[in-house]
Amino acid sequence: MVSRIDRNVVVETALRLLNESGLDGLTLRRIAKELDVQAPALYWHFKNKQELLDEMATEIFRRLFRATMPEGGPGADGRWPSWREMVFQTCVVLRRELLRYRDGGKVVSGTRMTDDTFAAPMELFLSHFLAAGYTLPEASRAWWTAYNYTVGLVIEEQSVHPDPEHPEVRDPSYDQDDRERRLGRTYPLAAQAGRTLFDDVEEAFEAGLQIIVAGIEANHLKRLGS
Repeated sequence: MVSRIDRNVVVETALRLLNESGLDGLTLRRIAKELDVQAPALYWHFKNKQELLDEMATEIFRRLFRATMPEGGPGADGRWPSWREMVFQTCVVLRRELLRYRDGGKVVSGTRMTDDTFAAPMELFLSHFLAAGYTLPEASRAWWTAYNYTVGLVIEEQSVHPDPEHPEVRDPSYDQDDRERRLGRTYPLAAQAGRTLFDDVEEAFEAGLQIIVAGIEANHLKRLGS
């Protein structure tokens, strides 16, 4: 029996239960049962489920930033070789870390950070763009676009491959063969696109990320030439 709980204990338990039941099955009541306390005890720490989700998302980002920047950055000087490498590598790690949690994309989407954990890495990310001649508005939009692309793709990916322990297993409701039979005669291109998008999600993700990086650079060069 847990004799004393605090916010950290509640969040750790919630993240563990998230992988068992998903976001819809995660309730304060279930967390309280796991901790062997009465549900009202949790309300000392979180007024509602949204407050708990905010703290869970913040903890996921704390772990993410520790994974990507153990000593303040990826290189000896705390910087990536270029802004392109920075965008690509940080988004790859972001996707990988979110996939460790069932519904990880949904947990961080639309939540509010409960502390300033995000500020130091964002400062570093933006500085790479500014060092390459980008304006702060350009840099902010570029990073926001890459970040939201990554989170959005994770949400889609986890709808097809929901179990982080068995990422190779698809949700039975998504049957690629059935999809192709239904769409093939009337919408042959849409039918065939499904395999490109969902058979190798990692390849599709990295291809999309390359498109975003190319677009960021193209827009910047267009601004310089105008």
